[in-house]
Amino acid sequence: MESTSAVNEKQSERSSLDELNAAKEFVGRHIGPSTEELREMVRLLGLGSVEELITETVPESVLRPGVLDLPDSRSEADVMAELKRLASANQVYRSYIGLGYAASQPPPVVLRNVLENPGWYTAYTPYQAEISQGRLEALVNFQTMVIDLTGMEIANASLLDEATAAAEGMALCRAVERDEKRNRFWVSSACLPQTIDVVRTRARPLGIEVSVGEESDFEFDGSLLGVLLQYPAADGSLSDPSPTID
Repeated sequence: MESTSAVNEKQSERSSLDELNAAKEFVGRHIGPSTEELREMVRLLGLGSVEELITETVPESVLRPGVLDLPDSRSEADVMAELKRLASANQVYRSYIGLGYAASQPPPVVLRNVLENPGWYTAYTPYQAEISQGRLEALVNFQTMVIDLTGMEIANASLLDEATAAAEGMALCRAVERDEKRNRFWVSSACLPQTIDVVRTRARPLGIEVSVGEESDFEFDGSLLGVLLQYPAADGSLSDPSPTID
C-alpha cells in the first residue's frame, strides 16, 4: 500500500477544482464566436458588420427592417403565471372518436423507470440537447421484449403514431425480402382506417401492392411480402389470429 505522504504528493500534483471546471474553455467551445472573431469573419468576407452580412444574405421578401416592436421583458414567474391563467380557460371534454385515440394508464413501473427517469432523456453531450440516445436505448429494449414475447426473429418500433409504425413495418418487410416476386402486402380490414390509408400511401412510392380483406378470406401465396393484423380490431372485437398466422 502507498504511504500517506505519497498519496498526498500525488493529490497535490492534480489540477485544482477550479482548473478542472475550465468554465472559460467551455464557454468558448459551446457559446459561439466572440466579438473579435465575428469582426474577423465579416472582414474576410469584405463586409463591415454582421448586420450587413444578413442584409446581403436574407431575401428582401423575408428580411424585416428595423427593430422588432417587442413588449418589456418579464420574469419567468410572471410568464408562467400568465400561461397558467390562459390555460385555465381551456375546457376539457371527453373524446368519443375511438379508432385508436383513447386515454391510457401507463403502468407506474414504466413511469418511474422510463418516463420519469432522467437517465433516459438527459443530453449525453453539451451540443446534443435532445433525448435521441435515451430513446434509442428504450426502443432497443422494447423491440427485444417484443421479440421475446412473439418468438419472431426481428421487431420494429416507432416513436410516431400507430399508422406510421405499421407503414415502417411494411417497409422493413420490403427491405429484408430479397425475392422481388414477393411484392404484395396484405392488410386486415379490421385495422384502423387511418392505418390502412397510411400503409397505402407509403406503399405507392415503394412499388408495393397492398391488398385489404377479411381475415376469414385470407389465403397465403408466393406473392406475399407481409401481413398486417390488428388486435383488438378497429371495432373493439377480439378474435383469435392464430389461424391466419398459421
